[in-house]
Amino acid sequence: MTTRIKPQPGVMSIQLYEGGKGHIQGQSNTVKLSSNENPWGASEGAKQAYQSLAGELHIYPCSDHAALRTAISEVHNVDAERVICSNGSDELISLLCQAYAGAGDEVLFTEHGFLMYKLCAQAAGATPVAVSEIERCTDVDALLNATNENTKLVFIANPNNPTGTMISEKDVARLADGLPDHTLLVLDGAYAEFVEGFDGHAGLVDERKNVFMTRTFSKIYGLGGLRLGWGYGPAEIINTLHRIRGPFNVNAGVLAAGEAAVRDMNYTSNCRKINLQWAEFLRENLLSIGIACDVSQTNFVLARFGSEAEADAADVALAEAGFLVRAVKSYGLAECLRITVGKGVDCERVILVLREFKDGWVA
Repeated sequence: MTTRIKPQPGVMSIQLYEGGKGHIQGQSNTVKLSSNENPWGASEGAKQAYQSLAGELHIYPCSDHAALRTAISEVHNVDAERVICSNGSDELISLLCQAYAGAGDEVLFTEHGFLMYKLCAQAAGATPVAVSEIERCTDVDALLNATNENTKLVFIANPNNPTGTMISEKDVARLADGLPDHTLLVLDGAYAEFVEGFDGHAGLVDERKNVFMTRTFSKIYGLGGLRLGWGYGPAEIINTLHRIRGPFNVNAGVLAAGEAAVRDMNYTSNCRKINLQWAEFLRENLLSIGIACDVSQTNFVLARFGSEAEADAADVALAEAGFLVRAVKSYGLAECLRITVGKGVDCERVILVLREFKDGWVA
């Protein structure tokens, strides 16, 4: 029996997003280093705040997210009225595409950029356009040269996922200033907290009308399982997004945990310092055993092997030792593995496994 019920154009061209694997069949002590989660988890204050709502599960959450927006405002020195909270930053990416891009429009992003930019553009009926990078770094000139009268959104993550690289504030400002008047620049700051003293380009948002910033609680705050993000932008953009988001898109427990997490600045600072120590350890040791690796400004490193076959074999060796890392073939990096910075003992073991692998690898 045939049906005339059809999805919107572009929907069936979307390839399903696959997150980092969490289990290895037949193994019970798997160490998950595939999704860039904080190995230390959420702060105790965030856990307690979440648990404190157990007796109020029958009560609808606050729809204006006022307490969380205030906390974000005070910690990050931004205007609370221009903050919007979301079900993970993925929701904001989707809402931005829904609001500003459609059939005949183009959405730009870098060739190794976060996959959700492409998927959300397709879901909105727009045309996704991947723009070349330079040595795994955002190429501002290439992005500017790729814009035209149909370009409605430009997404870049800074620092970038999955490469871990970062471009300067000056370069980001040059990109914003060079875009057509009808184009919105979206700066994904999912990993901003891992860079000491970095505001995620909130300052650029305050200075310009064509810049929007997204942030997440899934990384350094350790709340990936709860799904919480926030955005900051010009008042008219925020007003538009509020009109199409669900009124109760963030639940009460998540709001409470997020407020506690963002206010626990000591915990965030400690996580940043520990991450930097072990990210440097991973990179230095990868280089010492002949595996290329760029400087990472995030909580992961991108290990670059000599070939796709070598990366596949290394992935198997790590899995057999109980470590799940992320193959990034879908990002156009078939010869690479993305490895989350885990606890110190796990970082040391990863290097031991890869050292033994390299010693026995024959191309």
